[in-house]
Amino acid sequence: MAETPRFATAPGHVRAVDFGHVLVLIDYRSGLLRCLLPAAAIQWRNAACHGHLSAMAPALATRLLAAGLLRTVSSPTPWRPATIAGPAPPSWGSAEHAAGAVRPPAVPHGRSAAAVAALASVIAVKRAGNRRSIMLRLTTTLRAATSVCRRAATPAEARAAVLAVRYAGWHFPGRTACLEESTAAALLLASRRLAVTWCHGIAPDPVRLHAWIRTEDGGPVAEPPSTLGYTPVLTIGDRHRHQS
Repeated sequence: MAETPRFATAPGHVRAVDFGHVLVLIDYRSGLLRCLLPAAAIQWRNAACHGHLSAMAPALATRLLAAGLLRTVSSPTPWRPATIAGPAPPSWGSAEHAAGAVRPPAVPHGRSAAAVAALASVIAVKRAGNRRSIMLRLTTTLRAATSVCRRAATPAEARAAVLAVRYAGWHFPGRTACLEESTAAALLLASRRLAVTWCHGIAPDPVRLHAWIRTEDGGPVAEPPSTLGYTPVLTIGDRHRHQS
């Protein structure tokens, strides 16, 4: 009979966000999301402090290990505590951006063609391998693209890129939601060596994910007020290099 593991840690690509009534785990390699209700969340917090699986019920530990949200280690290895997030007003989908519901305004042909190319690149990256590693491929692509940026995009430049991508997405023969649009907008700007910060965040009641870009001043680009209710969990592009 296999020995029950004593110690575990959370991999660096697993992030936790604690809303009080629910603790959400996000795997930024596979895109897997799991919600822990208060009793299980307490066990996660306790185990995070010292790395001992004895702080968790065996069934919970087994599920988290099987999902890749924890991995066994040979000695106690505490892991990053959850990000504490404030409550957000309930949405039930009524306060979100109406992506795909309203036809975006037309943009100049040259800008539209570049946006189509950026969006096509995102779709190609998504389809280039196993579905369980889509998020890893997208974030790796974003990190590579933002690493060559020379200066921060202005709010006007960033907004123009987002609107161009949304216009391209309206005509695109495939799924284009916030993940695809925000990634394509960041790539479109990076192709001009212009930097923004790509954000992926979460909000509660109900638990929902969103991706967007923001400018150097921290302002979300071409987003509704409801985006401010999301807690950013992963950001890419914060520390771009300003090159001469």
